[in-house]
Amino acid sequence: MHHHGYLWAGPKERFDEEGLRRPPHPEPPGVGSKPELVQRYREVAAGFTTIDLPPLEPAYWLVKPGSLVRGTWDHPKEAVAWLGERLAEYMHRFAFEEHRDVGRVAASLNSAFERLAWGGDVALGFYLERPSFLSLAVVTCSPNRSRPELDCPVP
Repeated sequence: MHHHGYLWAGPKERFDEEGLRRPPHPEPPGVGSKPELVQRYREVAAGFTTIDLPPLEPAYWLVKPGSLVRGTWDHPKEAVAWLGERLAEYMHRFAFEEHRDVGRVAASLNSAFERLAWGGDVALGFYLERPSFLSLAVVTCSPNRSRPELDCPVP
């Protein structure tokens, strides 16, 4: 078992494109479906595995290109250290003062360690100024507990 780290920061409007953040339905639209529905399905089916937007379910990071992996660690402690470094890097840009609270950050990191230690995934999100959004995730791989059918993106 190991862990992969992912980071996405960008415009909140792009983050809000939820249709691109969820996997396509396993069945394409049926014969006679509205052309716009068919077109939208094609867009999502073609783009979901390639775009850098954070998926709604963290395990689906594993279907995205390996180039999006920001780090790989064998131990949860190392993955949580990476999360802590990223939080420290972005904390001054958090839109809400309470998210900058050191005690709150420490509690989030402790919780992340506990989740990763039993094979869970961690996803954190923060509004930044302008309005932007920061998404951080650490996903357990080989196998993933919530989606064991997903292969590891990094050989």
